[in-house]
Amino acid sequence: MRRVTSADGTRIAVYEYGEPTAPVLIAVHGYPDNASLWEPVATRLTEHFRVITYDVRGAGESDHPRKRAEYKLERLEEDFLAVLDAVSPDQPIQLLAHDWGSIQAWHFVTSERLQGRIASFVSISGPSLDHAGYFLRRRGLSRDGLKQLVHSWYVFYFQLPWLPERGWRKGWAHRVFGRLERSAEGTSPDAGERSVADYVNGLNLYRANVVPRLLRPQERRTGVPVLAVSPDGDAFVTTPLQTDIARWAPNLSVQVVRGGHWMPRNDPGLVARLTLEHTRRVAGWRV
Repeated sequence: MRRVTSADGTRIAVYEYGEPTAPVLIAVHGYPDNASLWEPVATRLTEHFRVITYDVRGAGESDHPRKRAEYKLERLEEDFLAVLDAVSPDQPIQLLAHDWGSIQAWHFVTSERLQGRIASFVSISGPSLDHAGYFLRRRGLSRDGLKQLVHSWYVFYFQLPWLPERGWRKGWAHRVFGRLERSAEGTSPDAGERSVADYVNGLNLYRANVVPRLLRPQERRTGVPVLAVSPDGDAFVTTPLQTDIARWAPNLSVQVVRGGHWMPRNDPGLVARLTLEHTRRVAGWRV
């Protein structure tokens, strides 16, 4: 592990797999995970990539800022840029992300500041919040829109003061969310690999970003080749929300697969295969 320093002084813990001279793939985890989520996938990709993972601020061994505003997408982009400058300052990288990692990564691939620095993107179970805002405006009262709102109940629960923190600290929230994932033919990652801080600090991701983005979405577009992977048993994110985005990402491919939300942990071989196939197909070089 090494650390890089973001623009606001937050220290980010970075992990590396594979040969230093191989093409770089950066994997970004979601909530309430840390970088360990990617280890089973990373070890399967080291023949082809130098795989870089990092603990998102508030998780794992990275610093844990206390203020809600320090978890805005703009701050997360600065963290990613610090990692990117440290591991691949001169060459575009491949990007793989899951859950809140994908929400962040959509912000990265649609950022003017990062144009030309990301060659491809594999997004698993995580939409752009801005795209989601337009989706709900357009389809909020349709069957697809209402289904997603039902799936997203926890997003609104996480906006409440103190109660979500108490649920994670007392343990009953783990049982509720674990039951949801098991009912969708999947299992959530081992809670023992996370600390209470991973659960509690990450609530600020929702509180700092979701409501402003859904109410006032921005028109964010990207020409980066994107593969949107949607598990058909995902208890939290529906397929239409992830895939009805050609307006914003015209270079889009979609793969609906069997499984639940925590696909990187439950089926790392499939994640590795889809990532490698997408990169070979669109990145313009062989791996």
